[in-house]
Amino acid sequence: MLHKKTFNFTENEMIKKHMALIKLCLFMLLNQARSPSPEIEFDNLETFVMQPAPQGVTVKCRVTRDQRGIDKSLYPLYYLHLDNEKKTFLLAGRKRKKSTTSNYLISVDATDLSRGGENFVGKLRSNLMGTKFTIFDNALNPERALPDMSNARQELAGIIYETNVLGMKGPRRMTIIIPGMNKDNERVPLRPRNECDGLLIRHQNRRMENLIELHNKTPVWNEETASHVLNFNGRVTQASIKNFQIVHSKDLDYIVMQFGRIADDIFTLDYNYPLCAVQAFAIALSSFDGKIACE
Repeated sequence: MLHKKTFNFTENEMIKKHMALIKLCLFMLLNQARSPSPEIEFDNLETFVMQPAPQGVTVKCRVTRDQRGIDKSLYPLYYLHLDNEKKTFLLAGRKRKKSTTSNYLISVDATDLSRGGENFVGKLRSNLMGTKFTIFDNALNPERALPDMSNARQELAGIIYETNVLGMKGPRRMTIIIPGMNKDNERVPLRPRNECDGLLIRHQNRRMENLIELHNKTPVWNEETASHVLNFNGRVTQASIKNFQIVHSKDLDYIVMQFGRIADDIFTLDYNYPLCAVQAFAIALSSFDGKIACE
């Protein structure tokens, strides 16, 4: 009997310790998920959102989606804020109406999302299938630009979602092509005269001079949860096909960008050098767009 009583006591202690450990892990997870963005200050918002993240600094943000109202259910508003106590506003985006292909405007003013507004900083445009996207800045279409192209728009990134021709369920596959960086860690301007000289065609033809190719990190299958998983270090708390991490093939541990759901209409978005806020936000917007051929 003494042995049995001692065993019960030990078992209870083990259960208490186990529960305490679970509580500690949950506490650490929540604290990590809420860990704020490093102290980031800027004088000019438009300049900041176009500049690459400082090397060694992860810019932690949140994306919120506003689907309230009949109109917004079809054309939601998206907002990007720094994930800090002040919830510093960075960018807003919305899908344009009456466009042949998906077309999102990106602005530094949450109340001004017009193409002709002075707060317009960039746009995201897809192909007809919704499988390829191009991110532009706010400069002129090359057809209306000066002969030397000095005021022509820059292409900031190309995004490719692999077509799922077999209809198999599984994580999406993404390829991101961005302009390279110079010795001063500044983005090399890319101002194509036409689409045949743009990022997507250059990648297709393997003309990769001064370009950087990134991919989403392949999730690992977890038998216990029967799902594909990635380690977001507590920054993502809900499973979603939209969750992803972007890496370079030469360094799979360096997370250039990660994006994932924490509530129905709230997502975390963290980005590192060489991406800027406009590039990261537009990549996230592309993940919201319907891609029938990729699902």
